[in-house]
Amino acid sequence: MTSKSPVRSCDDVDEQVLSYAEVKALCAGDERIKEKMDLDIDVARLKVVRADFLSNQYRLEDRLLKHFPAQIEKQQGYIQGFEADIQTAAAHPLLKEGFAGMEVNGRRFNKKQLAGEAILAARQNCKGAEPVPLGSYRGFQMELSYDSFRQEVDLTLKGVMSHRLALGTDARGNLTRIDNALAGIPGRLEAAKEQLANLENQREAAKVEVGKSFPQEAELAEKSARLAELDAALNLSEPAAPQEERGSNEERPSVLADLKQKSSQVQPPRRDTTQRTEEVL
Repeated sequence: MTSKSPVRSCDDVDEQVLSYAEVKALCAGDERIKEKMDLDIDVARLKVVRADFLSNQYRLEDRLLKHFPAQIEKQQGYIQGFEADIQTAAAHPLLKEGFAGMEVNGRRFNKKQLAGEAILAARQNCKGAEPVPLGSYRGFQMELSYDSFRQEVDLTLKGVMSHRLALGTDARGNLTRIDNALAGIPGRLEAAKEQLANLENQREAAKVEVGKSFPQEAELAEKSARLAELDAALNLSEPAAPQEERGSNEERPSVLADLKQKSSQVQPPRRDTTQRTEEVL
């Protein structure tokens, strides 16, 4: 509602419900009941914290075994590819005066304007997402592809790595974008090196953290032992004795026999013979 992102945290602590024995001891003024309730909360909280600590340990182990090796190998491949592309661009330098030349759809262009117009013509015919070969420039192969989400045509310079840029509607402007993409390869190389150094630092930090024991383990063990002592002293840990079940061979009273006995005790109604004689007369 306020567009803010407050940071909150919560602990899952079970609800404390007093049993009959606890209520009885509490009414008797036993101070051990209050201590027991405080210990119940502390032990539950420490168990939640320990479970989170162990989960973090498992995540660190998984990252050491899978995540860091895969990501470090990936960044090392990026660095090697960028270094190779830098050498390719250096072998075909950008001329201060004139144009290094570009091949578009099998034709060689030595003028910027003509090369840019050829790229625009190929851009108009590109409608699919699948890459379409366009030509070559300064030792890099060029491909065109249509991005339906942005509704733009992209040009990809392919060396060891791929360098993508969006084409515009200006002929000379597109050539400038292509040269800027090649000039930006050293910056991508430095970013890959920084990412590699960051991953290696994270791996070393994870190696230090993994295998550590729970720092509050002694406190949890001490409070758990004291809680067990209080339960035993207050007789709160003993389960209630089960009720004795009726034996299977014990005779049960018969309902039918009971009804017959009651009916035999009922006196039959007395008949009025005087009224009967008068009716006959």
